[in-house]
Amino acid sequence: MFWFMEGTCFLPFFLVIWSSSTFIISYIIAVIRKDVDVIFPYISDTGAEPPESGVFGLMTTVTAFTSMVTMFARYKYVQTLQKVVTNARPRLNLAALWCGLISSLGMCIVGTFQVTKLQYAHDAGALVFFIFGVTYMILQSVISYFMHPDGSSMAVCHVRAIISGISVLAAFPMIICAMLEGNMPTKLHWDPTEMGFIPHVVSTACEWVVTFGFVIFFLSYIREFKRFTLTLTAVMLASN
Repeated sequence: MFWFMEGTCFLPFFLVIWSSSTFIISYIIAVIRKDVDVIFPYISDTGAEPPESGVFGLMTTVTAFTSMVTMFARYKYVQTLQKVVTNARPRLNLAALWCGLISSLGMCIVGTFQVTKLQYAHDAGALVFFIFGVTYMILQSVISYFMHPDGSSMAVCHVRAIISGISVLAAFPMIICAMLEGNMPTKLHWDPTEMGFIPHVVSTACEWVVTFGFVIFFLSYIREFKRFTLTLTAVMLASN
C-alpha cells in the first residue's frame, strides 16, 4: 500500500495536490494567453476569461468539495480523540467545522461567478472564503494545542500556529489594499505608473500568501490522517 493510501491520508493529499494544481494551471493558461500580467495577478483574475475560466471554475468546485470532506474528517477525528482527552473543547471543534464549511461555500462562489462578470458576488464570496478560512486555521491551531500529545506533536502545533499567524498578518493588508486599489470594474492588466498599482501588488501578493497558507495547513493533516478511517453505515428504517 502506498503511504498516501493509509487511513484517510488520501483526503488531505489529494486536496493539496488538486488545489495547488488549480491555481498553477489557471495561472499558466492565463499568462500564456496574455489575459493577465505575469507578476502578481489576483488568483481569481487567472480564471476570469475563457478558456481558463472553465478550468478554474471546475477545479475550484472540486477543491471546495474536497475541502468540505477533509474538514468533516478532521472534525470526526478530533471528536473521537475528545473521548480520551481531558481538556477537549467540543464546541470549538464544531465551530471550526462550520467556519470551514462556510469558507468552502465562499470558494464555490468565487469559482462560479467570474470577477469580470459578476464582481460583487465574486468579491463577497472571496471575502467569505478568506475570513472564515483564516478563522478555521486559527481554531484548528488552538484545538491542536488542546489535543496535544494525543492529537499531534508539539512541532506540528507550532507549525500550524505559525501558518495561521502569517495568514492573519497577510489577510489584513490584502483586504485593506484591495479597497485602496479603487479598482471598479476589475482590471486584468496594470501599468506600474498607474494610481493604485502599489496597493494592487501588495493585495495580490498577500492573497497568494494566504491561499498557499491554506494549502500548507492542510498538508500538516497528512500524518494524523494516517491514524484513522471513516466508515459509512446504512440503517434501515422500520416499514410502516
